[in-house]
Amino acid sequence: MKRNLLKFFILIPLLACIKLMGQGCVAIRSTGSTCGLQSNSTQPNDGWQFNASYRNFKSFRHFRGKEEEEERVANGSDVRNYTNNFDLSLTKFLGDRWSISMFLPFQSTSRSSLYEHDGKTRHFTSATGMGDLRFTVGAWLFKPTSKGNLQVGLGLKLPTGDYNYQDYFYKNDTTYSFGPVDQSIQLGDGGTGVSFELNGFFNIVRSLGVYGNFYYLVNPREQNGVSTTRGGTASATAIKYKTNTMSVADQYLIRGGVNYNLKNFAITAGVRMECVPSEDLIGGSNGFRRPGYVIAAEPTISYQIKSLNIFAAVPFALERNRVQSYSDKLRSADTGTKVVGDAAFADYSVSVGISYRFGNKMHVSM
Repeated sequence: MKRNLLKFFILIPLLACIKLMGQGCVAIRSTGSTCGLQSNSTQPNDGWQFNASYRNFKSFRHFRGKEEEEERVANGSDVRNYTNNFDLSLTKFLGDRWSISMFLPFQSTSRSSLYEHDGKTRHFTSATGMGDLRFTVGAWLFKPTSKGNLQVGLGLKLPTGDYNYQDYFYKNDTTYSFGPVDQSIQLGDGGTGVSFELNGFFNIVRSLGVYGNFYYLVNPREQNGVSTTRGGTASATAIKYKTNTMSVADQYLIRGGVNYNLKNFAITAGVRMECVPSEDLIGGSNGFRRPGYVIAAEPTISYQIKSLNIFAAVPFALERNRVQSYSDKLRSADTGTKVVGDAAFADYSVSVGISYRFGNKMHVSM
């Protein structure tokens, strides 16, 4: 019983992380399960762990800053992204402190809009395929214990996802243009990035614990050269403010909450914030991007059967904010009027997944 309890406090903070993927037009791309370093007070001395998760959401509510443009839904001019994300990860344990992980995301997304086509009738574009592959090395800072621990991780994200995925845009019954789909549904961002992670947990009593996760992806590349004109010609304004090509943005995730264990079930109540900042830590910030963040409540339930853990989560938005981009700030300075672009967000997402450990013996250090 004690060993199973320890497993729960390890796996739930990990599995509830699910993946990093922005809900809508703010292109926080999936790079596999974040916080994937095994947040585990009972890390095995060897062996493997496999994780698979699926996430679905529909974004359609438009925001400028924190203000929702409710008329977009009312008049039918809203942009709708229908997103299905599949994430696979495999972790190899190296002793009771070190681990290496590989994360492989897949995405199938369709985008419905008026303005990208003839401006009058609704049509779809889509993108399906593999995203950006990521490798991570993680280490526990302290001797494994049932009470609590802190884990650090360093990762490398490779531009394996297609960042110039193209489709047809409707102009009239006889004319289509062919060009890159919107940045929000591109499979990759075109940059090689470095990720930093920090995961921790603390068990207050046998059945109650707290957890926290931090993930930041640094993308030094400024722009990937992909056109934003959807097969058309860039405007003078787009060229002036460098929004005619797509940027390669940083992104980050912050999570925290509490876990409660009841026999084979574990319940997590947490809050998560996922964000694309308007400016990058390293490199320039020119190019087109829709920066912003979502703060969401994140309830999760999990059930464990021996080495198999099954979970489900339904994060729902508490606050959505489409902040000023770097180009918005430049335009605001030139015109003397504050410019903020819009972005569409989801109300909630639905995530399910499994985690399975094999080929190892659990080791508990008391």
